[in-house]
Amino acid sequence: MKPFVINRHGRMVFPANFLGDLDFSVLQTLDQFTAVIGRDFEAKAPTGTDLLARVESGAYQRSFELLRDLGQNLYWANRYSITMFDRRPTRWRDLAKRRDDVFLPVLTPWEDSERKVAAVESAFRTLPATWDATAENEIFGILFDLFRYKLYHATELPPIKPTVAEFCAQPGALTFVMPDYDPDYRVFTTEQILDANQDVPELEALTRWAMVLHNQYPWDRSRTELRGPDEIGDDDFVVAFHPRTRDVMAFIDRVKRAGSGESTAGAYRGDAIEPATPYPPVRVGEAFRVQPKLESLAIVRGEHICANTDVIRNASFSWSPMSAAEIAAKTGIEQRRYTSREPEQLALHAARAALAKSGRSPAEIGAVLVSTCTSNRQIPSIACWLSGELGLAQTHASADMVAACAGLPYGLAEAIRQLQEVDRPVLLVCVEKFSDKIGSVRTSRMIFGDGAAAMVIGPAPAGQAGDVAVVQTYASGPYTEVNSIIWPNAEFDGDITVYGPEVKSLVQRYLMQMLGELGAQSDPDDPGRTLLDSIELIIPHQANKTMILNLAGKAGLSADQLYFNVERMGNVSSASIPIAVYDAVRDGVITRPTRVFAPGFGAGAVGGYAVLRVDPAIVADEVVLDLLDTDTAAPGAAQRAGSTTDDISAAFGG
Repeated sequence: MKPFVINRHGRMVFPANFLGDLDFSVLQTLDQFTAVIGRDFEAKAPTGTDLLARVESGAYQRSFELLRDLGQNLYWANRYSITMFDRRPTRWRDLAKRRDDVFLPVLTPWEDSERKVAAVESAFRTLPATWDATAENEIFGILFDLFRYKLYHATELPPIKPTVAEFCAQPGALTFVMPDYDPDYRVFTTEQILDANQDVPELEALTRWAMVLHNQYPWDRSRTELRGPDEIGDDDFVVAFHPRTRDVMAFIDRVKRAGSGESTAGAYRGDAIEPATPYPPVRVGEAFRVQPKLESLAIVRGEHICANTDVIRNASFSWSPMSAAEIAAKTGIEQRRYTSREPEQLALHAARAALAKSGRSPAEIGAVLVSTCTSNRQIPSIACWLSGELGLAQTHASADMVAACAGLPYGLAEAIRQLQEVDRPVLLVCVEKFSDKIGSVRTSRMIFGDGAAAMVIGPAPAGQAGDVAVVQTYASGPYTEVNSIIWPNAEFDGDITVYGPEVKSLVQRYLMQMLGELGAQSDPDDPGRTLLDSIELIIPHQANKTMILNLAGKAGLSADQLYFNVERMGNVSSASIPIAVYDAVRDGVITRPTRVFAPGFGAGAVGGYAVLRVDPAIVADEVVLDLLDTDTAAPGAAQRAGSTTDDISAAFGG
């Protein structure tokens, strides 16, 4: 889990975006590790040669462009030390020579370094500031001080460093050597890095980059040389690399035992085969004895607003340039909601509010169902935990379902089946918390949010029609679509990852199938028209507004037929449709009982929809979480306080 924090300026900070921490417990092979490094550190970073070429060609028009490239270059040059090792300057006579957990980097002198360094310095001095000359000069001062004394060629660095004994036995090996070392050399504290503050979001991100990179070299770099083992005196200092955690050391051992560490995937990946016969939609009124009635709907939003500017303030070194406005244009999202609480705590708040609105007591509930794909617990499931917290001595069933963005139609389908067995209300909760599962992956950070919705679905009185006319669910498809969204993904440091083209493909496939089915089905209330013609409002899964509008347009739907709240909620997966239904009522879009088509589609190539009647009277008052209620907040993600610096200059007293 990689939670955000709230710094002393009241702003969100995502430490995973700039600290470079990796979870080595999920990395089993060298191939997996190099995939993470390639994506996070190498793909977007220019080499020193690239920087020289861009400077000489006049590619930089303003200073921010050069600063950003310089920061990415330095993260790339330190890609293995940042992720794997603590650097500890140590007197040569005191360095352990035979241990297998102390390493020395073997470094190749940086060719043509004087020309590259001079070109970068000259270019920056002549470029106009992009936003704030003072801040940009301070950031450049730190980054350039690292760049000018880098000494080594970074292209062919090995991920696994030699032990001290291996270094000494390697002919021509060179490493960092310095005549002395000040253990009080000033570095930025974690608090100072988190509390970095700039008015311009892009500069705030670069400020943190500079601070983190400075801390990689806590010694006088101007007096550092590259020397071989025979040129190191007993009183000279070398920079010993120590594994940052036991998981790093265990990974190094695994790689050494396994050799190349190549993975041997043997999954069957043939062509997707169509079912022998299609799966027709379930016409609820005809298929079931007990009809479902929607008795209440309650929601809980994450208590913190993460605006697009917050995303940019936390830009990772692995991201290409993007502004807050460009995020909105690409996704239709202007903000998303995050929570410091655990998913089950959101679920509990929503469940209590839904029960209160329905007028039902916990003793009346026959089953508790939870749709979620981001639960942090396995035993007990959220549904069982929720049953206990609500005081239910027994239910017919309490179970979690993983149906991702189709969580509502899957949950409704199962709730309707449970009604047939228990003939008493079912509590359905859709809940997600993505904010601590995103890490430094920008596509996911732009899209996902946190929230919960709860519904009480009771048996309609005998002889009365229910509120769900049709329900349908799907799963599977081509393996590329099935694996279009993955969490945890070892090749992305355990983070959730989204492969956009494959997601677009599955959404288009399911949307066309859904509309075809609705057009072929008659309206249960008016057999003279199709079910599609009976739809008054479409509330789709709130994934990516731009993408869905484009696909809907190709399917012949107009924008005014669809309702979105994604611009202020982001994608809350299973909870997105019920939260959007709630907001459609609050926004005055649903003012009377309305027939709604609610399609969902997403991870696992799941899909599904419900055609349901939404009465605005079922909507409960919104549950507003208290920002200062830390009793239910996640560890490490609560409000922080302290007397720390505003900027780089203050941090160093300058």
